[in-house]
Amino acid sequence: MLFWAQAAAGLDNVWVVLLLFAVQQAFFAVNQPTRSAAISRILPPEQLAAASSLSMTVQQVGAIAGPVLAGALIPLIGLSTLYLVDAIALLVTLWAVWRLPAFPPTGDARRAGFRTVLDGFAYLATQRILLASFLVDVIAMVFGMPRALFPQIAHETFGDPASGGVALGLLFAAMSAGAVLGGVFSGWIPRIRRQGLAVVVCIALWGLAMVGFGLAVGLAGQLFGLGVWLWIAVAFLAFGGAVDIVSAALRTTMLLTVATDEMRGRLQGVFIVVVAGGPRVGDVAHGFAAASLGTAVAAAGGGVLVVIGVVLAALAFPAFVRYRVARAHPESLPA
Repeated sequence: MLFWAQAAAGLDNVWVVLLLFAVQQAFFAVNQPTRSAAISRILPPEQLAAASSLSMTVQQVGAIAGPVLAGALIPLIGLSTLYLVDAIALLVTLWAVWRLPAFPPTGDARRAGFRTVLDGFAYLATQRILLASFLVDVIAMVFGMPRALFPQIAHETFGDPASGGVALGLLFAAMSAGAVLGGVFSGWIPRIRRQGLAVVVCIALWGLAMVGFGLAVGLAGQLFGLGVWLWIAVAFLAFGGAVDIVSAALRTTMLLTVATDEMRGRLQGVFIVVVAGGPRVGDVAHGFAAASLGTAVAAAGGGVLVVIGVVLAALAFPAFVRYRVARAHPESLPA
């Protein structure tokens, strides 16, 4: 509603918008871990993987549909009206949350504060399987996320104007599109028993996808036209998005299964820090690498480092690779 109020008042002050966005993200940092941790209190263990996959698929659909709808509707109904519609639509979510049953703590409850955040990190250090799941995710996000290079690649390699164009849009949308496609066909994920090994394989495939993307950028214009290489690059990014959603769903399932009830919310907070902070560190790393070596080498080299890093992590944490879940009753699995 505050976004609508400032737009309707015609403030046109970017600092007000940024301040409101910062407040919104602060509440998101509280809401997201709580919402994710509550899944294990609603569903039986054999359905956690399916629920995690569905949740992430919905998020990726929103990441694509939201900007598209906003871009189409802003010229028609105006920004302030669109903010108002969004605020009213969120009342449906509020009603759904209100209808949920109460989830009283099952363990030692304490007042939220900075100490509880430190408790979450301390608990994570004692859980080698969860620690490994966070480590491999950091490896993938820091070394294998060349998103900061997309504007430069689109302009210098694929001929987009400096202000942006079709190539830039395709590059940014490719991972989310692949994730949505992977989520739609993710009904087989709950049947995976060797979840740790599956995560290692998925992250290695993610790294190989980034290697392929870097090679496509480096070879653009050779043998085939730029358009062909652009679609090859997009295909590698989409494949990376598809395997990433499998990895993310399994890692979330492991967190919900291994962590105790009183620690799930705190570890979900750590998970948000990794998911939000890892790619930003990766942006800086890829920027420095591209300045010295070029965008193609930076992207492909990052993918190689992901493969090497995840193999080393698997060797350092053999219990993570051996981690498996009990086979669920076939009738309890989604079709």
